[in-house]
Amino acid sequence: MKAMIVKEFRELVRDHRTLAMIVVLPLLLLVIFGYAANFYVSSVETAVVGPQAEELASQLPDFFDVTVTEPSGTRADAEQLLQDNKVDVAFVADAAPVTALVDGSNLFAAQSIVGTLNAFGDAVHTEVLYNPDLTTSWVMIPAIIGLILTFIGTIVTSIGLVREREAGTLEQLAVMPIKPSSVILGKIVPYFLLASFDMVVVTVLGMVLFDVPFNGNVLVFALGAALFLFVVLGIGVFISTISRTTGQAIQTAFLVMMPSILLSGMIFPLDAMAAGVRWIGYLLPLTYFTMISQGVMLRGASLSSLWLAFVVLAVMAAVVFTAATLRFRRDLAPGGRKRAEQAAGPAPVGERA
Repeated sequence: MKAMIVKEFRELVRDHRTLAMIVVLPLLLLVIFGYAANFYVSSVETAVVGPQAEELASQLPDFFDVTVTEPSGTRADAEQLLQDNKVDVAFVADAAPVTALVDGSNLFAAQSIVGTLNAFGDAVHTEVLYNPDLTTSWVMIPAIIGLILTFIGTIVTSIGLVREREAGTLEQLAVMPIKPSSVILGKIVPYFLLASFDMVVVTVLGMVLFDVPFNGNVLVFALGAALFLFVVLGIGVFISTISRTTGQAIQTAFLVMMPSILLSGMIFPLDAMAAGVRWIGYLLPLTYFTMISQGVMLRGASLSSLWLAFVVLAVMAAVVFTAATLRFRRDLAPGGRKRAEQAAGPAPVGERA
């Protein structure tokens, strides 16, 4: 038994990825998620339009961060600012009482805004747009669609090339007249089609079961979903290229999944996170798909108002696909597989046997 214990410790120390999952990951998750776990929104971006806009803007408490002041603006201008997600609340100061339009698609901010406005009494008339009842499922379902696609794209696809390596067929790809980029696309396309089908099913079920509206353009939503799927599938293939066993691929995929769940703004609002943690959320593709899905489904946002999220996803797709292709080309090069195996560490005892 003593020999077995010593042997297992030696194997564990040599398997750097598993050791990091056991020792480093819990500490990392504690620090990151400890700073991210915050539902309280300290300030909201605010617009004030109407003849008394400047006077009202000077009287609002610090909670309302006034970024837009338009004395010549109208209610239509205020609604457009909300639809484009440029502000969280817009005050229309054209008559008494003042009308406050709240973006209900940003659930946590909207709840804080409504609670603050209730203290003003009859001086402010509050209207919640895009999610009048502040229903949690209306905000969560568009984000959950992206989470499901992330799970399918990352976990399932990451096993793709690993199966080739474990079955010993990776060497056959090296002698075939096919480019590494073609191999990557060949791995992605089947999962892309299946994930697209899952996306349609989940979206329709979310609308039917939870009465989630779909106010925007279907083509805009489909384009955002396609870019997002390409990114997460590319991440899965890249994980597959840097993993030697199925276990390693699944471990790395979960390492990517955890931040996507908690730091993408789906559970905790990005604005409420500490600045040192918030930047991680801006590096996650799920963050931008959530912006697109909530914007299209709830606010009916157009492509022009969501262009930044589309551009970021397109750049991510290009970077991930290029990285996966280069890594795979390295594996197929003479001596590349040997270097990859040395970098991945020793195989488990059972597999070596």
